[in-house]
Amino acid sequence: MKITKRLLSLTAIVALLLGCTPKPNQNAQEMEGTPNIYPDYTDVTIPVNVAPLNFLLRDEVDAVECIAEYGDMSIRVNAKGNEICFNERKWKALLQAAKGHDIQVTVSARYDGEGWRQWHFAWHVANDPIDPYLTYRLIEPDYEIFNHLELHERCVENFDERPIASYKDVGNRCMNCHTYANQDPNLSMMYIRGENGGAILNRQGTLSKLNIKADDMVSGSVYFSFSPSGRYVVFSTNTIIPAFHSMPSKRLEVFDKESDIYVADLQTHAIIRSPLLADSTVQETFPTFSPDGKHIYYCAARNVKLPQDIKQLQYSLCRLPFNEWDGTIGNTVDTLVNAHRLTGKWSVSHPKVSPDGRFLLFTVADYGTFPIWHPEADLRMMDLQTGTIDSLAIVNSHKSDTYHSWSSNSRWFVFASKRDDGLYGKPYFCYVSQDGKAHKPFVLPQKHPTSYDDCLKSFNIPELGKGPLPFNAHDLKKTMESAYVNFH
Repeated sequence: MKITKRLLSLTAIVALLLGCTPKPNQNAQEMEGTPNIYPDYTDVTIPVNVAPLNFLLRDEVDAVECIAEYGDMSIRVNAKGNEICFNERKWKALLQAAKGHDIQVTVSARYDGEGWRQWHFAWHVANDPIDPYLTYRLIEPDYEIFNHLELHERCVENFDERPIASYKDVGNRCMNCHTYANQDPNLSMMYIRGENGGAILNRQGTLSKLNIKADDMVSGSVYFSFSPSGRYVVFSTNTIIPAFHSMPSKRLEVFDKESDIYVADLQTHAIIRSPLLADSTVQETFPTFSPDGKHIYYCAARNVKLPQDIKQLQYSLCRLPFNEWDGTIGNTVDTLVNAHRLTGKWSVSHPKVSPDGRFLLFTVADYGTFPIWHPEADLRMMDLQTGTIDSLAIVNSHKSDTYHSWSSNSRWFVFASKRDDGLYGKPYFCYVSQDGKAHKPFVLPQKHPTSYDDCLKSFNIPELGKGPLPFNAHDLKKTMESAYVNFH
């Protein structure tokens, strides 16, 4: 008798719990188009190892259901309110089963007094995984140059995140981008500005503080890239001038008063120079090595009077030979995109070559070298075999789309986009097939769908890595107190 009563009680509890979560009925109204979900994860291509695409419905609804299915496998999530959050274990199993195929997604929502509505779309699960780690700078998107900066590392496969550098440990100084060598977490570098600052080099988790500066350079190193072997770093030195904009759509303008490019030998601590990269009549910046180490790609602009002629500051995309065997720079500049022979937004910045050497991704804007506050800033992709340039119409938005980096397999890239509100940058991922076709991008998933609404920081300069970094913010703090490794 007691057992029977217990069974009846359990049955009642289960029924009560099930009754608390409404489910759509067979009379749900089928809707055309896509649901008003955020983030926009409708009809996107995703990697097989990505974290769950948790989302919310922007409409005023009191219940929502999502069914994601491939073959005989499916995930069903019912919830009061407007949020859908997937079980991570079930999500991972579904993606593995659907690898190379489409997951069919059905979203149903109950509108108060109007019943249920239903939409359908798909997620294509690519065969190619993405590098599982991402680093980025969290920065306030206001008029200040920096304040309370942090560099974070996030696992793309789940929601684990940690700081690798914090303003609390460096006296609230400016911290510049963290960059991997060949997406390798065992070789990377970042910059800490100001007193006792320098380039912080990570080798297998051992950190050292470098002073990559000589008396004839206009400043310390700013933008940089590793050679394939990791022995050399190509870097720019820039005298950076911030200025307020008279146009409300461009809140802040930043330009270089002077800029040159050099190569640092991390083995001999020597700085390698070329007059072609330190021309007083030209601004050279944003250098990067080709994956085979045979070229240095960079951006160059003729000097103009600043700030009055800022709109005439047009950067071309250039290339110069480099010999990684003996560390010598070539003598012939190849201009791949000549900004002065083109019309429209063709001031080039941030060139990055895919690891397989096939494609070159870069940013274009109307003028200047600071596209992050230019709403017209877009990405372009050049096929280095044919020279053709893809406008990436499916990737770009009506707001700033800039800083980008490649995954090690050349099938994915990440970039910073302000497409949501024009103010806060967020990391978006884009799949590129072997024939160079780009797919609709999607934003980095978060555990809670409201995270981006609540975040008051921009995700700046996202970089993909093949594994977790072997150091933490405390290690960086100790390194800041160490002696410099000087270059000559």
